[in-house]
Amino acid sequence: MNKEEILDTLARAVVEMNEETVEQMALLALQSGIGAEEAIEKGLSRGMEQVGKLYDANQYFIPEVVVCADTMYKGLEILRPATTKLQNSKGRIVIGVVEGDTHDIGKNIVVMMLESAGFEVYDLGRNVPPADFIKRVREVDADIVAMSSLMTTTMKGMKTVIEELYYHYQDHKPLVMVGGAPVSKPFAIQIGADGYASNAPGAVRIAQQLMQQRRKDGCD
Repeated sequence: MNKEEILDTLARAVVEMNEETVEQMALLALQSGIGAEEAIEKGLSRGMEQVGKLYDANQYFIPEVVVCADTMYKGLEILRPATTKLQNSKGRIVIGVVEGDTHDIGKNIVVMMLESAGFEVYDLGRNVPPADFIKRVREVDADIVAMSSLMTTTMKGMKTVIEELYYHYQDHKPLVMVGGAPVSKPFAIQIGADGYASNAPGAVRIAQQLMQQRRKDGCD
């Protein structure tokens, strides 16, 4: 197989949820002299991008996305040790479900897809107090803070985190993206968030757009 065939097969195996083929192609990529970073970007990540498109088209649903992401991770386990750095980081994201809310399935899918797109993701889990968001943002010098909520009663916690960020960062504060079933774009605008996504593929696109904005503003 030539280089393009290996990468195409690797991407297709992610979409088809074929762990055995993903592992075989990841090993073959390394044996054929394909850089691990290229295999991740043009194989695994490209496959997950296609999964996102299928999700948007209502051809794949949450169970399929989860299995595809697990399949993609099988390839990462092989390719990661061969990288000097897991891709050139697209940005650092601190993510979590706001305080009082323990629903994290959607957030977990977003984490998988952000990682497959090349972001460094720091997952705080669920029921995260505002102070924990701020602490982690400072520790990793995050570019983006991502928050989710599945309960209308906990949505106000997003505004609290944004207010804390403004308090602690007079200039060049991290950008904020929010999502979750009860969250809407008007609500995101109302609380001062920089981006809103209604699903995991959308979250990846918003994160990419926010990083473009951040670089344009000179906040690398």
